[in-house]
Amino acid sequence: MATLKDFRDERLRKLGELKELGINAYPATANRSHELIQVTREFDQLQGREVSVVGRIINIRKFGKIAFIVIRDASGTVQLFLREGLVEGLNSEQSQLGIEQLSLLDSGDFVEASGPVIKTQTGEISIEVRRLRLLTKALRPLPNTQDGFTNKEERFRRRYIDTNVNHDVFERFLRRSIFWQATREFLLGEGFIEINIPVLEVTAGGADATPFVTHMDALDQDFYLRISHELPLKRLLVGGYEKVFDIGPRFRNENYSDEHLPEHIAMEWYWAYADWRKGMKLTQRLVRYIADQTWQTRYFSLTNGMKVDLGLDEQDWPRVSFVDIIREKYGLDVFNSTLDEVKGQLREHNIEVEQTENRSRGIDKLWKKVRTTIAGPAFLVDIPTFLQPLAKTQAGKPELTEQFNLLLGGTELCKAYSELNDPIDQLNRFKEQQAMRDAGDDEAMMLDIDYVEALEYAMPPACGFGLSERLFWYLEGVTAREGVIFPHLRYEVDGVTRGLYPDLHLPAANEP
Repeated sequence: MATLKDFRDERLRKLGELKELGINAYPATANRSHELIQVTREFDQLQGREVSVVGRIINIRKFGKIAFIVIRDASGTVQLFLREGLVEGLNSEQSQLGIEQLSLLDSGDFVEASGPVIKTQTGEISIEVRRLRLLTKALRPLPNTQDGFTNKEERFRRRYIDTNVNHDVFERFLRRSIFWQATREFLLGEGFIEINIPVLEVTAGGADATPFVTHMDALDQDFYLRISHELPLKRLLVGGYEKVFDIGPRFRNENYSDEHLPEHIAMEWYWAYADWRKGMKLTQRLVRYIADQTWQTRYFSLTNGMKVDLGLDEQDWPRVSFVDIIREKYGLDVFNSTLDEVKGQLREHNIEVEQTENRSRGIDKLWKKVRTTIAGPAFLVDIPTFLQPLAKTQAGKPELTEQFNLLLGGTELCKAYSELNDPIDQLNRFKEQQAMRDAGDDEAMMLDIDYVEALEYAMPPACGFGLSERLFWYLEGVTAREGVIFPHLRYEVDGVTRGLYPDLHLPAANEP
């Protein structure tokens, strides 16, 4: 049975023959007048007209003096029909092949074909090739699409094969692009402006997460990769901007799961002179718009078995009280329960109790157990102030924040609140968070004195909102790693490649 090395050796032999013929197997120039989908969709207009198309060879069949080649570009596939006497001959300077050189082509190669659009005797829409150029010689064959490419580890490591062989994966990342495009279009249409903010920060803030640390040689100083977009964007509100957002990566040094990745794309917006109620209305319209544009539906069946209906435009999503549901499910008073009572409920419901457990973190764990039962969409409200150090409190209820989180599919897929803009209150909350860090909570927020200083120059009342691509993963019905194009994996080089390049001393799996 032929091995990958055998296939590669044969293709290298063909590449050598091409070079002997004076053909550049990797020319810089390609000519295309039409995408392949146009040839089939616009056949009536294009029939008999000459077109130039490009694509990857999927299949080659040769029968005496005729040959059929199926090629594919990003839009679709089309058949090339070649007949001896119609195809121009070898032209090495143009990387042009005659029908005699077809044996030097393989599936996976990229070619350019020019000729009139026709229908064959069997009714197949085709291009009757007059000129055939080699654009790229492939040295490794793609897996047979009939056999599939299903090993998850291999698919993640070689996503460029995955998207070639598995069409549903290819389409998924087109939808992911539309997801973020729709997000941007909606916000721009609402009068927001996009301002990109730094990824490297002196103080990591805006979320409860452990940051990555790096070092900048130019300043001889450690920096953190941002865990949130929040604090820099709110500085822009101080700077006079009223509606701002940013879309980009954020980094949280935590374990992989089906719902979380250490690196992922997120979006946050901040809206001056708006509060959380206005934010809820905007969120409903944003999520529905994204769903309409990306999937053309508002009804989803999720991988966990839950059904989600985003509803009609005039329908408001229901609200779930954090305080009420903790009391209902665990019999705990969020504000007056003791740490021991919280730990007791954690143990009773088989939730891990850490040595450095604190009351607020424990209550948050209990909530996360409950939320797995809520399909949504709904808004979580009445979130205690001690769980959200950056939000304003409700009028007459200083123990509760003006915050809402989007509940959907058993998790929280966005967080938003009326932004705290009292510098004294903010400093006191930062001090509380810093005390938690000092006590061993690595995810508690750092004290950002520069942000406090910015608030002292005055930030207008505002609402802020953030969501990550978890919303895409959930509605797409995939896990986190399936939902990103190149998921991070432990570095390794497979045995075949190491065998092909023995002089490089490439590491095997788990080798440094």
